[in-house]
Amino acid sequence: MGNASRLPLGQLFVVGFEGSSVPERWRALLVDEGLGGVILFKRNIEGLEQVVTLNAELFELGKQAGAPFIVSVDQEGGRVARLRGICTDVPSMRAVGVAADSDSDVPYRLGAMMARELSALGFHWDFAPVVDVDTNPQNPVIGERSFARDAAVVARRGARFIEGMQGAGVACSAKHFPGHGDTDVDSHHALPRLPHDLARLEAVELVPFRAAVAAGVASVMTAHVMFPALDDSEPATLSPAILDGLLRKQLGYQGVVVSDDLEMAAVADRYGIEELVRRGLLAGVDVFLVCHDVDKQAAAVTAAHHLVESGRVPRARALEALARVAALKQRYVGAPAAPTLAEAQAVVRSPPHLELAARLGAVQVQESRGTSPVELG
Repeated sequence: MGNASRLPLGQLFVVGFEGSSVPERWRALLVDEGLGGVILFKRNIEGLEQVVTLNAELFELGKQAGAPFIVSVDQEGGRVARLRGICTDVPSMRAVGVAADSDSDVPYRLGAMMARELSALGFHWDFAPVVDVDTNPQNPVIGERSFARDAAVVARRGARFIEGMQGAGVACSAKHFPGHGDTDVDSHHALPRLPHDLARLEAVELVPFRAAVAAGVASVMTAHVMFPALDDSEPATLSPAILDGLLRKQLGYQGVVVSDDLEMAAVADRYGIEELVRRGLLAGVDVFLVCHDVDKQAAAVTAAHHLVESGRVPRARALEALARVAALKQRYVGAPAAPTLAEAQAVVRSPPHLELAARLGAVQVQESRGTSPVELG
């Protein structure tokens, strides 16, 4: 990097790539820029042995980079399950919410089970659970990914899931702050707007996030959604009023704020990558997801350096974000070790895990309308 005073701002980026092993262009970016980590999608996943090999490769690349990568995934259950057919198959969180009506420990046990399997495969961070409240029958992207249509129920189930997963060593992400459940537009394709006043948001959308914060959730993922009652000019991901004012100051949240994918149309159609990074950092984002395009990923890291070195983003804001990332890694990556095939085979789809999943699979729920492909939850 040359400049000894240059901050390791690559740590603020988690990227996706193509293929079942790390392509050379991404290897160079990960190591040379010292990126924070990676997110794996279905396009990266072929089978148990291949996932273990890939995550072991990432472990070795992390040693070359001088800092371990945090390896993340969207493994919610139901239709958002990147490890379908590899991990124990889990039904939608709606089914989990219904099962918890008769056994309130189900979300905790499920979160712990999922964490054991993810950890054995080499993952540290799961972008789950969805704590949006499923209040809109026309919502194309949330639906049965939500625990319930009632805010208090989502709050209870989500908090227990978080306690189970994080207690077993995998970081969670409560999403999508401050609420994507009542939208009728998919933010992958356009920018949704929620016209609710603050009283409604306090009574519904914010209830599960308050519970997640109280449960010690490691990260909160932002929504690419407009909330005019809170900020009439910017979506939540880019809004200081929502991230710093509401989430940090009012809800008292001190963990990592992670953006939804910066390549989603809701924000990508609004600004170029440098402006997204600038506005996101100033709003309070600590980690940016850039999930597809290696050129945009490289440009985003370059932009972060330019922004801090030019003073357009205060150095103190960057240091604050870096400290949160370091704390997340210390807790959930720790002194890392490469995953092993033997451990993965012993843990993943073990009889107790299959038994719990079978019990949940027997729960009958009316799966809701949401059928959009969800590249990132």
